[in-house]
Amino acid sequence: MANVREIGIIMNGVSGRMGYRQHLVRSILAIRDQGGIELSDGSKATVKPILVGRSEEKLAELAARHDIADYTTDLDAALADPQWEIYADFLVTKARATAIRKAIAAGRAIYTEKPTAESLEEAIELAQLAKTAGVKTGVVHDKLYLPGLQKLKRLIDSGFFGRILSVRGEFGYWVFEGDWQRAQRPSWNYRTEDGGGIITDMFPHWNYVLENLFGRVRSVYAQAAVHIADRWDEKGEHYDATAEDAAYGIFELDGGITATINSSWTVRVNRDELVEFQVDGTHGSAVVGLFGCKIQPRNATPKPVWNPDVEDTHDYAADWQTVPTNDVFLNGFRQQWEEYLESYVLGTDYAFDLLAGARGVQFAEAGLASNAEGRRVAIEELSL
Repeated sequence: MANVREIGIIMNGVSGRMGYRQHLVRSILAIRDQGGIELSDGSKATVKPILVGRSEEKLAELAARHDIADYTTDLDAALADPQWEIYADFLVTKARATAIRKAIAAGRAIYTEKPTAESLEEAIELAQLAKTAGVKTGVVHDKLYLPGLQKLKRLIDSGFFGRILSVRGEFGYWVFEGDWQRAQRPSWNYRTEDGGGIITDMFPHWNYVLENLFGRVRSVYAQAAVHIADRWDEKGEHYDATAEDAAYGIFELDGGITATINSSWTVRVNRDELVEFQVDGTHGSAVVGLFGCKIQPRNATPKPVWNPDVEDTHDYAADWQTVPTNDVFLNGFRQQWEEYLESYVLGTDYAFDLLAGARGVQFAEAGLASNAEGRRVAIEELSL
């Protein structure tokens, strides 16, 4: 019988949408309910969560609903108990750094949502504290695990594109203002004073997508806007939106690749999925989303001719070939959790650590500075 190790995980912030759906239900409880995960050395790891939050009533309800034995409103007490080995953070950004500092001081391994801090200085401080303390850290890089982007990585690794020239991304959807239809996102997202803004929210994602698939980001130019200033909160009360709800970015990558990504909560969707990337290379192109992936190789590319005087009846969409789904893809959050847990148990290096998280914060800060100053901002390499 394989050696089995149970890992206690402090889960702070599971009453929030992301913490509950993706991290608790679809990741940790899914791992628990299947009896754990098989590790590459032949051993097995299981998980045991303790829920942490401010409302004992909410925690008790969640624990009863999902057959979880442990919950508390006392984070310090949970961190002091050695049975809880990993601290997982899904709090709002403003509360994150304080809790992570406590967890590092208690010697707990860290797994956290992003952005890891409100400023680059603070993000680097956390990474340095963890390195000094010798604790393993992990930062959520969920977009890399999307089926569409995993198919894209396979294309890149196979050399399908030849030399990659450019990446174009479109992300977003219409978030209702909250007056006549309830908003799909929390109101703090639209208040700078509460840590909101689409640059802070989405640029850390774009940083790890770009650097892990295409190359390090060398510079940022961003134009942001508060397109809709009047919004209504969860109680139906009007508030002034102070954080940008759209950002349009141009990024220079290693190898001369140019990336452009538009991020918007004020766009009506006219694409197959809520996020799509088009990658163009000398030998082929691809369009990928959350799940889908279409390709057009060099030898099957049509030859358009610009003529504004004649209606163009060519069906350009029909020129693309769908890439088949040859693998069974796990939920992306769960897949990364499993990889992190294996790295934690076996003591292997883990690339998506707090330093990687700091690069995401650096990228967001560069985007905010570019927008404020109206210029291209260079990005220096980070090290501890």
